[in-house]
Amino acid sequence: MIETTHASTSTVASSSESSAASTTSSTSSEPSAWARVTQAVTRRIPTVIAVIVLFAAWEAWVRIGHVPSTMIPAPSEIVQATIEVWSTLGPAAAVTTYEGVVGFLFAVLLGVVIGIGLYCSRVFNAAFYPLLAAAQTMPLISIAPLFLIWFGFETYGKIVITAVFGLFPVAVQTVRGLEAVPEFYSDVALTCGATRWWTLWHVKLRVAARQIYGGVRVTAAYIFATASTAEYLGARKGLGIWLQAAYNSFRTPLIFSATFTIIAMTCLLLIAVNISERLLLGPVGDDTDPDADQ
Repeated sequence: MIETTHASTSTVASSSESSAASTTSSTSSEPSAWARVTQAVTRRIPTVIAVIVLFAAWEAWVRIGHVPSTMIPAPSEIVQATIEVWSTLGPAAAVTTYEGVVGFLFAVLLGVVIGIGLYCSRVFNAAFYPLLAAAQTMPLISIAPLFLIWFGFETYGKIVITAVFGLFPVAVQTVRGLEAVPEFYSDVALTCGATRWWTLWHVKLRVAARQIYGGVRVTAAYIFATASTAEYLGARKGLGIWLQAAYNSFRTPLIFSATFTIIAMTCLLLIAVNISERLLLGPVGDDTDPDADQ
């Protein structure tokens, strides 16, 4: 009897030790915040090296080939020109940033709302999804004059254009994300007494959030280019008007300055989108099923 008790005690102790060891190993296997930052920086090193090599080759080609700056300026000339004209380029970039960011926020909000409507109502989907897709096929240069007639040269007209042209990717990814949610999530929530709207907001949208962010990133990638193009076709201020003045004066380095400014603004917006995704949803690895390996 004593031997049996001793054996059972040792079994419990060994199972406790193995459980503690597995807990410790799983805890230690999770990367720390510093390790995640290091991994993120390491992943960007090839991109940084590629950009440096590209600009170095560009500089060498222009210098060695004696390419005139009116055709292709060297990167050093672009940097110098940007510094010289920043007193006018900076305020123009601020206007475009305001139009792009506000239009982007409206595009995300309207895209999610429209996507939910398309998902919840088959009639609404059948009636408006083809129209929404057709609206995206119209080139900006053909529809911008209409917005110019309706809203004039004011800033809010450019905000409306960027919002209209930016909501489609968000709406499409919202629909696809909601349709991809496994049915058993809804079944469990409804079985526990949740309403359909509660299930949609707290369950389905949470599961579909990653895919919705995919559409948000697509919109962020071209929102400032859309705003600049709308300004170019008719505005009082902004990078589009600044580009038009540089083009009319045949100052090629200034055209590149505005172009790289738009690229930098887009990169910053994409970084902000990625940060917001991480803060709201956590790292991508946190969405994996903990029972998948069992």
